Amino acid sequence: MLAVRLLSGSSLEGVAVDPDGDIPDAAVWIDLLSPVPPEDKMVERAIGVAVPTREEMQEIEPTSRLYVENGARYMTATLMCRSESDNPTTTAVTFILSGHRLITVRYDEPRPFSIVANKLARQCPAGITGETVLMELLDAIIDRSADILERIGSEVDGVSRTIFEPERPDGERIQSQDILRAIGRTGDLTSKARECLVSIGRLLLYLANEADGMRWAKDQRATLKGMQRDVQSLSDHATYLANKITFLLDAMVGVVTIEQNNIIKIFSVAAVVLMPPTLIASIYGMNFKHLPELEFAYGYPMALLLMVAAAIVPYVLFKWKKWL
Repeated sequence: MLAVRLLSGSSLEGVAVDPDGDIPDAAVWIDLLSPVPPEDKMVERAIGVAVPTREEMQEIEPTSRLYVENGARYMTATLMCRSESDNPTTTAVTFILSGHRLITVRYDEPRPFSIVANKLARQCPAGITGETVLMELLDAIIDRSADILERIGSEVDGVSRTIFEPERPDGERIQSQDILRAIGRTGDLTSKARECLVSIGRLLLYLANEADGMRWAKDQRATLKGMQRDVQSLSDHATYLANKITFLLDAMVGVVTIEQNNIIKIFSVAAVVLMPPTLIASIYGMNFKHLPELEFAYGYPMALLLMVAAAIVPYVLFKWKKWL
């Protein structure tokens, strides 16, 4: 899908372009969402730059993601998608700056794009350029990453309380499998958020190095430096969350191990408690003709009392030793 947006009054409005038509020269932002070959050719013909393929966008080498070609600056970043769902994913998005116009190529729908499109459709600064739209998108991406990390932090705090305060008010206990799934889900989301922040950090560093060549204004450079500081602080926070999640995973494994040890301890104590009575019953169950207590009138009650006493003595000893 091809979306062309140009300045109309005080807003950035989208215009429809026929498949066989031309892109207006006044276009500020050209957004390609899962483009088909005719749309790629239309953009290449109008802008004079090559649109990267999906395979090229997924390259992880910085030289393949940040480069200049035919006077256009290509910048590919990894962004988060569907972070609220049970299956969050990442997607590669390419930003192309050419002639004060921005071309974005993507194969998914990160939320910052719809946020910025709606914002600029309501109100946008006069004389808006592709660089301005790019800064708006990057700012929205950073804000979105901060929101995701805040939500992860809340979920991690909830998991921490569940592990170290497992008793609910109604007395119900949380299953260990549920806690481990929650830890795995937050860990996966945190790793994806860190990947996105690292990618955005590289893009911002590239823009900062290219700011002189693009003759950016002083306020734009200041905004860029502020974004770099935000990304660095968010990356540090993501690292903190990742370490905390690792700690919670180790703690949960320790809790499960303690519970298993308690179960094994119960079986061990039961075996020790029942061993002496079993020994006594075995002795008096022998089929020898001459046993000292064979003709004793109270032999059977005596054997029962011996077995009970043999079971009680180890139990009392364990309680006294505080092994139970």
